[in-house]
Amino acid sequence: MDDHNLEEFRRHWQEELAQSQALRRRRRLEAGERRSPRRPEAGARGEPASGYLGLAQGLLEGAGRPPAPRPGRGCDRKDASSRSRSPPARDATEPEPLVDQLIRDLNELDDVPFFDVRLPYELAINIFQYLNRRELGLCAQVSKTWKVIAEDEVLWYRLCRQEGHLPHSRFSDYTCWKLILQECLAKEHTLRANWKNRKGAVSELEHVPDAVLCDVRSHDGVVIAGYTSGDVRVWDTRTWDYVAPFLESESEEEDPGMQPYVSFVRINSSLAVAAYEDGILNIWDLRTGRFPIFRFEHDARIQALALSQEKPIVATASAFDVVMLYPNEEGHWHVASEFEVQKLVDYLEIVPNTGRYPVAIATAGDLVYLLKADDSARTLHYVYGQPATCLDVSASQVAFGVKSLGWVYEGNKILVYSLEAERCLSKLGNALGDFTCVNIRDSPPNLMVSGNMDRRVRIHDLRSDKIALSLSAHQLGVSAVQMDDWKVVSGGEEGLVSVWDYRMNQKLWEVHSRHPVRYLSFNSHSLITANVPYEKVLRNSDLDNFACHRRHRGLIHAYEFAVDQLAFQSPLPVCRLPRDIMAGYSYDLALSFPHDSI
Repeated sequence: MDDHNLEEFRRHWQEELAQSQALRRRRRLEAGERRSPRRPEAGARGEPASGYLGLAQGLLEGAGRPPAPRPGRGCDRKDASSRSRSPPARDATEPEPLVDQLIRDLNELDDVPFFDVRLPYELAINIFQYLNRRELGLCAQVSKTWKVIAEDEVLWYRLCRQEGHLPHSRFSDYTCWKLILQECLAKEHTLRANWKNRKGAVSELEHVPDAVLCDVRSHDGVVIAGYTSGDVRVWDTRTWDYVAPFLESESEEEDPGMQPYVSFVRINSSLAVAAYEDGILNIWDLRTGRFPIFRFEHDARIQALALSQEKPIVATASAFDVVMLYPNEEGHWHVASEFEVQKLVDYLEIVPNTGRYPVAIATAGDLVYLLKADDSARTLHYVYGQPATCLDVSASQVAFGVKSLGWVYEGNKILVYSLEAERCLSKLGNALGDFTCVNIRDSPPNLMVSGNMDRRVRIHDLRSDKIALSLSAHQLGVSAVQMDDWKVVSGGEEGLVSVWDYRMNQKLWEVHSRHPVRYLSFNSHSLITANVPYEKVLRNSDLDNFACHRRHRGLIHAYEFAVDQLAFQSPLPVCRLPRDIMAGYSYDLALSFPHDSI
């Protein structure tokens, strides 16, 4: 009962009590019987009460009187009649105890478990759906009724979906979702322990003979790599029984001689894209075959390439033009939008989940452009003499590092802009070195991770615009970084890959290779790293020298930490190479690692 209803109840109760007392005095004065026995009060046996006073006395009498026994064996009529008599009325000069007693009785009604009022089962399920698994476990210990509701399959199915387990499963796939959630949590705990203890399987993806690695990307365990020989290869690390196919290009059929270098490669769930040094762009459909479905040619070298992770949208930057490509309703690829910028583009990213019209972000020197397919290029940020050094985007925000130059030195910072409002939200960091990499797309909510040339990895809190944690991670500058809800994986220019538990501020393990780490990506159970050389010229390529190839070609490593993968029992990829490869190159550096432990 709230305060307003309580005051209203007291006011009406006191008014009716005063009226009954005034009526009783007037009757006594008229009869002249001041020494006669007192009349029964309102609410006693003589005169029934009305309104709030009757309700109060009725509730109090019902609460204070024991229930009358049913007539039957062992029940005396006299005792029954004596028990049925009402107790003597209280004195009207003491109203406060009655009100307080009534309020206490009404408050006790709220403390009674709500299933005692015969709440419908469907409504109880709707109430319980807001509880987590710990609270459901506590409710199951209250009573048998609560246990049945707390263990309903619908509730545990929703918990599995909310916590990210089996996102594509249906309710009818399993009969006991509580047990399925327990198994998923046990696997997650084992998987986290494998990450911490570096327990799993590692394999080096097969190299291309007489070629140097140029660029690497991955998506959901599928890896694509481009080489100086013009070859593009794709691996599926999810099966571990792959034979990496070559993606053919039309230029190989026209000119079987020396092919141009591969500048950039990108991949998503259905498409693979490669840009070459001569301005050629090839797009493959991974579901149909090894030959490109679309070819686009620029007049100059392609300086930046971007591919949407959700939709078939490609963006390229060549010279002072930015082009967006995507298929029409018939499936034919075409140039959907073209933008002109003032400087050469350094970084290019496509914003995810933008709806009908794609949106891209491009940095060109000290200019940051917002490119919408249905609009002209707009300047999102511009400060003269402060070029952008890195770029990353999420569905609602864009983050990029700026280098401070000139007479007024403010320190190098990372700026976070809102894509909807097109204004700066945060200015983070104040470092002496340049910010070389930033990751806001894969970071937890309200957090962002960045790498700097001062050899430190920083975790930024977007709510307070402060640095939550700073790690001295590498001997040289940080070149790649990514984080999740408990760990940070970073790569350095010296070729070191480090794994940190940032909650404990502790390094878990590290792996070193010769070349700088230009790309890394991980999910809950796997890690892909790529060491790409500075030099794109293969030395002593005419010699069949193992050390020479390992030193100059670059490396791609795939780590698997899942406990239910077949990598622990299956042979290494070197045992699955096709027979048409030359015997001198039928080797794999994964032999230097035990296949059952890292």
